[in-house]
Amino acid sequence: MGDFVHLNEEAAELAARSDKERLHAIREDRWIDYPHATSVLTVLNEILARPRTTRMASVAIYADSGMGKTMLLQRFLAQHRGSFDRASGVERTPVISVQMVSRPNEKRFYSQLMDVIGAPPNPRISLTDLELVVLRVLEQAELKMLLIDETHNILASTYNDQRAMLNLLRFISNELRVSIVCFGVADAKEAISGDVQLARRFQEYYLPRWQADESFQSLVVGILRNLPLRLPSILSTRALKRILQMSDGVTSEIFAILSEAAELAIRSGRECVDDDLVDRIGPRSALKITYA
Repeated sequence: MGDFVHLNEEAAELAARSDKERLHAIREDRWIDYPHATSVLTVLNEILARPRTTRMASVAIYADSGMGKTMLLQRFLAQHRGSFDRASGVERTPVISVQMVSRPNEKRFYSQLMDVIGAPPNPRISLTDLELVVLRVLEQAELKMLLIDETHNILASTYNDQRAMLNLLRFISNELRVSIVCFGVADAKEAISGDVQLARRFQEYYLPRWQADESFQSLVVGILRNLPLRLPSILSTRALKRILQMSDGVTSEIFAILSEAAELAIRSGRECVDDDLVDRIGPRSALKITYA
């Protein structure tokens, strides 16, 4: 076997394995660095490093479905895992994440936080007591940043519950002096704007759909370097345009198209993605790989 210098280190190691193992690896979620995501991660890390203040900065990240919001959230979360403090017997957790349920209300949200921090559920507890318990546990954990996915789900609640949820987020940020990071589709902006004081705290970032430019080419190259194929993959401008057209510029679809092409490359023994393999993939046959 060669050194597979056309691949990154992890993919090069996988390239020497069996076809079965490589096909399995292709179907797994994987992180690819690209400028928009790197910029957002840099901002989040900078905010996390700031000292606590009475008015903590917060961030709202908007993008269409499939553009990589959830993967970005998971990437940041993985970089800031909790650690156990043996002296105090407390789990130090600077960052936690929760997915906003459909039609959320205060009690459901606090119960979600209880579940995330591993506290035993108590369905009979009152909202007031539940709030006190959650705040106490999060304070002990030294939480500094709360990540909320699917923020647009707030809009599915009644008007009163929407107002209550926005007040709750502002209250948590003030009480614990933590930053709130909201992820969602464009409707999430409408949800957050329901509370003017809360909305003013948010820096807004958008993950736009891909276009025919150098950033898109860099993304494709990055994906190909992560696919465990034994020969270098080379795509023409025509093939790149076809991928962009089939994917409609959506990140998850771009991953799916190239992953399917890589599977065909392994099964056929071609061992590289080329124009011919891209041409063999129809827009509706691409695998649906989670990259929401």
